[in-house]
Amino acid sequence: MDGVSNAPKCMSTTLVVGASGATGQQVVTQLLNAQHKVKAIVRSSVILPHSWEDNPDLTVIRANVLDIEIPQMAAHLEGCTAVVSCLGHNLTLKGMFGSPRKLVKETVVLLSKAIQMHPKALPMRLVLMNTSGNRNKDATEPVAFSQKVLLKWLKVLLPPFADNIAAAEYLRAEIGQKNSWMEWVVVRPDALVDLTEVTPYAVYPSPIRSAIFNAGQTSRMNVGHFIAALVCDLEQWNKWKGQMPVVYNKTE
Repeated sequence: MDGVSNAPKCMSTTLVVGASGATGQQVVTQLLNAQHKVKAIVRSSVILPHSWEDNPDLTVIRANVLDIEIPQMAAHLEGCTAVVSCLGHNLTLKGMFGSPRKLVKETVVLLSKAIQMHPKALPMRLVLMNTSGNRNKDATEPVAFSQKVLLKWLKVLLPPFADNIAAAEYLRAEIGQKNSWMEWVVVRPDALVDLTEVTPYAVYPSPIRSAIFNAGQTSRMNVGHFIAALVCDLEQWNKWKGQMPVVYNKTE
């Protein structure tokens, strides 16, 4: 898939958790650009982008996501056709090694249980932003021995990396491919960078380069654009559901 200048337009509603993060903000912005209605869960203290102010298509929910009980989260999901998790750990000592160590997985479990409370006629779509360093065990993704060793140590030494892997594995192994009330896509960007506009990008079923020794780049805006396409475009969703696509910026 090539990135294009405008996300597909749609008129449904998506709940975005981790909406105040660097990538979460881009997801919300791209969804709003697509004339999509958004419910955004943000931390109580965060300062919102000026572009979000007075936007009738945006509902802001100020809360720490893991403080939300399952019935309350189910209420937030009312009227939604999709939910996107862009949660990540702050790159500080407290953020990486403090509580909650399983922020991403615990949130995915919370969302799954909330969705299950009130199943809809059509399955809820869940998009999880993840990392290209994570392997999809349902696909044949060869990894060099040196990278396997390093990734094993990263899981031990960096709790956020282990958390991302556990969240994706929960969707793959526990929710699975034939769930009647929820479908999912795990989006795996490579090294994230900030650009000022959507640029051409490519999406692959599996990594085409080493995430450790030969990483590419993926702009946060392109991630937001691709997630908006998944949420808004049924053809894109059906192409990628139950998979873990990897997104790279295109280079000349």
